[in-house]
Amino acid sequence: MKSRHILFALALLPLVACSTTGRKEDGSSKADPEAVMVTYHVRSGREAEFEAVLARAWQVYGEEHLVFAAPHITVRDTEAGDKTRFVEIFTWMSHAAPEHAPDAVKTLWEEEQTLCEARNGHGGIEGGEVEILTGK
Repeated sequence: MKSRHILFALALLPLVACSTTGRKEDGSSKADPEAVMVTYHVRSGREAEFEAVLARAWQVYGEEHLVFAAPHITVRDTEAGDKTRFVEIFTWMSHAAPEHAPDAVKTLWEEEQTLCEARNGHGGIEGGEVEILTGK
């Protein structure tokens, strides 16, 4: 069980790392909002289950006041022929939000991870900070 938690923590590292890297040189702090783009490489046959978990996660983020309600964009695409990926763009209330996520959120992240797979040299879930130019 302990090794499972360690593997899960390592798998989430790209998501959490986005809160400590890629900051603008304008003095952004952990209290500043952080727009992110997250790519999920979903296992074949698990797409509907993943969509349900993603929707639940978004609901919990809102209930916990971790994210801004808008913009929130989720798209579904195919890669490598017939493999499904989802891309989600949203804004955390602060850079610190994912680092201090409540247990309910961490449980959802673990569930998301089990529904995703490493693909083409990329982790099952990858994310990073982005700058939203339109739709603010």
